[in-house]
Amino acid sequence: MPKSKKRGGNSGRGAGGQHRNVQPFSDEDASIETMSHCSGFSDPASFTEDVGPEVEEEATQEDLEYKLKGFIDLTLDKSAKTRQAALEGLKNALTSKILFDFILERRMTLTDSIERCIKKGKSDEQCAAAGLACLLCVQLGSGIESEEIFKTLAPVLKKIISDGTANIQTRRACITCLGICCFIVTEDITELYLTMECLENIFTKSYQRERDTNGISSTHSTMLHINALLTWTLLLTICPVSEVKKKLEMHLHKLPSLLSCDDVNMRIVAGETLALLFELAREMDADFSYEDMELLSQKLRSLATDGNKHRAKVDKRKQRSVFRDVLRAIEERDFTTETVKFGPERMYIDCWVKKQTYYTFKEILGSGMQYHLQSNEFLRNVFELGPPVMLDAATLKTMKIPRFERHLYNSAAFKARTKARSKCRDKRADVVEFF
Repeated sequence: MPKSKKRGGNSGRGAGGQHRNVQPFSDEDASIETMSHCSGFSDPASFTEDVGPEVEEEATQEDLEYKLKGFIDLTLDKSAKTRQAALEGLKNALTSKILFDFILERRMTLTDSIERCIKKGKSDEQCAAAGLACLLCVQLGSGIESEEIFKTLAPVLKKIISDGTANIQTRRACITCLGICCFIVTEDITELYLTMECLENIFTKSYQRERDTNGISSTHSTMLHINALLTWTLLLTICPVSEVKKKLEMHLHKLPSLLSCDDVNMRIVAGETLALLFELAREMDADFSYEDMELLSQKLRSLATDGNKHRAKVDKRKQRSVFRDVLRAIEERDFTTETVKFGPERMYIDCWVKKQTYYTFKEILGSGMQYHLQSNEFLRNVFELGPPVMLDAATLKTMKIPRFERHLYNSAAFKARTKARSKCRDKRADVVEFF
């Protein structure tokens, strides 16, 4: 009988070897969030009964770091698919876990890999690399480490953003990455102004287009302008008062032209940006008044009750809901407070600035937003939540609301929500749409 060949010696090759199967970081691997309760890496049968939870936690952490080290090595692989899978694995890990110490030691290696992928990779790989850069800065916070990452990547990102021949998706990802990293590194005011100027060069093209073509434009370029406007608005919230005044004078009378755009997303983003600008202006001057207030109110009111048949039903409902809030904010200086729950804590979104900031980071962190609100010191400082709350399992159990009480609360909340929506719902417009 012929002898079987042994294959165990070369199973764990480095970055230069051939890697055929790359398993991205999964939610199962992210189970360290509750390490004292369960482990996504450890097999309970492989441990003896006298092994305590501390040993299991340490073993699980070692397994996680071993897997992440492998992903970092794979970002240098020759295969584009392997590199992209490694970037996605690192993104998933940084989204679901706080890994400050791990990435602090390897930040230069990660930055070099990200820069190389953005410069030489294709669209999907570039987008993944830009997203990873955002998460690196979110994890490291507003320290010198994030500043080093920003100064390394900013020239590359700006070059792609300004390149009209580059892929639209890549340019959008680079815009988001540049804005988030700049927001985190708030100490460098000069770089903040230069970044905002770069973004203005993108979205102000919509001003000219609205005058020239009456809203007719390509969807791809419109989405690029939307990304630039959203990111610019985020950076405006951290500008000094003197700079905010300059930007208001420059853009407040031009932004209403975007309310006539054919793209519903552009109309919504323009409306929310106007509400935020009015909020900032009134914080600086309680008696602030807008020259064309009557004309602007008419435009916002028409969008809040829009019933044009040539627009999709879903778009009209979304638009009406947003512009009712925008109209109320601009005319009545009112804001509908939102509540965000994470663990035993709650955060109240009570202004447009906070709403813009929250949804920007939620777009980056996705399902990991709640976990980062609980544990990420940088985000807790941004939203003024104080230091992280440390609670053990016994305390969490005592804070848990009984099932019957939760049922009563949910029933009452459902009734109140139904009544509120009935008052705000535009029934006549819905009837027109039906016929």
